[in-house]
Amino acid sequence: MAGDRPHEFELIKRFFAPLATDSGSLGLADDAAVFTPRPGYDLVLTKDMLAADVHFFASDPPDAIARKALRVNLSDLAAKGARPRGYLLGLGLAVDWTADWLERFCAGLAADQAAFGLVLWGGDTIKSGDGLQISVTAIGEVPQASAVRRNGARAGDILYVSGTIGDGAAGLKARLDSGFAGRYGLNDYDLAHILDRYLLPRPRVDLAGALSDHAHAAMDVSDGLFADAQHIADASAVDLRIDLDLVPVSSALAKIRDVSPGDFTGLLGGGDDYEILACVPEVSAAAFEVGAKAADCPVTRIGEVRNGGGKVELESGGSPVRSSSAGFRHF
Repeated sequence: MAGDRPHEFELIKRFFAPLATDSGSLGLADDAAVFTPRPGYDLVLTKDMLAADVHFFASDPPDAIARKALRVNLSDLAAKGARPRGYLLGLGLAVDWTADWLERFCAGLAADQAAFGLVLWGGDTIKSGDGLQISVTAIGEVPQASAVRRNGARAGDILYVSGTIGDGAAGLKARLDSGFAGRYGLNDYDLAHILDRYLLPRPRVDLAGALSDHAHAAMDVSDGLFADAQHIADASAVDLRIDLDLVPVSSALAKIRDVSPGDFTGLLGGGDDYEILACVPEVSAAAFEVGAKAADCPVTRIGEVRNGGGKVELESGGSPVRSSSAGFRHF
């Protein structure tokens, strides 16, 4: 009931102040945070907005919603080679929000703050007239002049991707279609895996050091493998070749490939992976792989960078492959 909800300043004190443990946040008792970056480091800032029933389901557990909102931003920081330090939270609460829901939401934030080493520095909370909306601005640090951008890929670079690809898109399909698992012969483990990958991304924060040390270009795979490869190709004015036979996939995606290669390719380009796509010079490839292994982050060679003007070429079995997947688009 609305009468049971704390007012704005009580809400800040009860739910959010315990998350603001850094001195720069000023206990959320001021209008802004104060942060001094360490000498020799650059700041990296990123923002993602998430809306109910667009980027997550309104019925998802509150703690999972909070963690997803934070993690998609941490994935962007990781792709720049940056370590997270703090974040600002903009929260548009649905009209039917409850104190219990918000307590569980903040518990999710607290868990990921502990897991990834960052704190809340401030933000704003309002009542949304159109369902739950979340905006996170994440701030990280990277050694000066070493941030990895998407426009640095060079001909001869090796194309790497972390983790496995396609699980997030498959998880969304399974959420929307109760017959999805049966159609592709997925067992309970496979189904649980893809559902979890969609609900709760795994940002590759521990890969940041290896990226800043060795990668010419990188970005996180959020819109889809092919769409994000295209972003790098466009920004760097090069061509990227991807061998679909080398793209790492889970057992669930392997089963989907066996039933329908076309559906499989579509899922590879579907988005919501939050893995890292990186272009690494051949001379640094071995060191990059060692760094990734030390970070307990699997990486796989899936192709190469060639001279060109911004094309992404897909192949399988040595033959070109066409894909109609354009990745996730907001508009």
